[in-house]
Amino acid sequence: MEKPRNIYIETYGCQMNVADSEVVLGIMREAGYSRTEEATKADVIFVNTCAVRENAEQRVYGRLGDFRHLKRSNPAVVLGVLGCMAERLRKDLLEEETSVDLVVGPDEYRKLPALVDAAMQGEKGIAIRLSRVENYDDIEPLREDGISAWISIMRGCDKFCTFCVVPFTRGRERSRSLDNIVREVERLAQRGFKEVTLLGQNVNSYRDADHDFADLLARCAAADRSMRVRFTTSHPQDMSIKLIETIAAHENICKYIHLPVQSGSDRILELMNRTYTADEYLRLVDRIKRTIPGVSLSTDIIAGFPTESDADHRKTIELIQAVEYDGAFTFKYSPRENTKAWNMADSVPEELKIERLNEIIDVQRAISFRLNQQLIGRTVGVLVEGESKKSDQDFCGRTDTNKMVVFPRNGYQPGAYAEIWIRRANAATLFGQHEPSTAQEG
Repeated sequence: MEKPRNIYIETYGCQMNVADSEVVLGIMREAGYSRTEEATKADVIFVNTCAVRENAEQRVYGRLGDFRHLKRSNPAVVLGVLGCMAERLRKDLLEEETSVDLVVGPDEYRKLPALVDAAMQGEKGIAIRLSRVENYDDIEPLREDGISAWISIMRGCDKFCTFCVVPFTRGRERSRSLDNIVREVERLAQRGFKEVTLLGQNVNSYRDADHDFADLLARCAAADRSMRVRFTTSHPQDMSIKLIETIAAHENICKYIHLPVQSGSDRILELMNRTYTADEYLRLVDRIKRTIPGVSLSTDIIAGFPTESDADHRKTIELIQAVEYDGAFTFKYSPRENTKAWNMADSVPEELKIERLNEIIDVQRAISFRLNQQLIGRTVGVLVEGESKKSDQDFCGRTDTNKMVVFPRNGYQPGAYAEIWIRRANAATLFGQHEPSTAQEG
């Protein structure tokens, strides 16, 4: 009887990579592999990588060093680097990281079983060609049973923001079929999942024949009304009135929109090729807030883009204050090869980038704190996710506006919906209980 073969995979970067790892595991399952949670028990180790920011690449290089030591004790194990770093740094990975056997880009995962078999015979492999058609629409991702699932609805991006490597590492946009996505949502509902997040580098440019993203979102919401539907990430240019009204019309489409702005300066936005002005963005936010009462907004912001002046930075601060985001993902600019911004002078000193980034964080934290304070004394609906990280006596879960809530277990079960009364809050978390109380906080 043939010895069962085990695969271990580590995933870095965004939720798209998490979804890709599930696709890889689905492909390898069909080839006879079983997933293991321990690298030391694996016949194959994959590291699914991210190239969007430099620190993500450095973390991966550090981890490859750990696996290099593991290979010394077990030379038969196959080590593969997958994803965006594989496409971007293929030569370095194969020539300098001598322990690496395979380098496979995000559009070549179907080749993995054959490449692994060849690597077990001592042959190094590389497959990094980008595709205009590959979307893995027929692959059943391997997911553990749970509450929330990520569904990749499209791949690549056509926006070509000047700071972003995604069009070069993941290729051009192509969408999965609407019917297959809806069937995947239905299967997840049958398995007991309570929430799905539709994923794409720019989900609202989704297109399947005459169907757009609003059509897909409505169909997914109708597949199971007890299941929450989320999506990420959106580009402001493609946030249509139809899409905004669709979100408002369906109770189980979460009232949370991640809407990256990147900068509040029109000059910097133009250099970034973001295709909107700050005023156009603010008008869009106003339309969203008027159409979807109580909506929660988050964003991405880059500090220290090439040539960013103090005046440009101040405009970003002013935009943050005008929008009043519930949260923000903030980064200092990191030059990436192959992008147009790579050829711009990285003119903002590192210490000034950090100073501006810290001011953005402080301003946003104050806004998040103030907005969360307004929820004290209110009851919010929460999808129970599981045990709190800080106490086994508490559970945690999220509101449909994506706010984290911590509350006593009180007989709740993961996957249940709970009505939680909020008694206190900080900038990141709401703390509540199952019924109002006049008890004083200690």
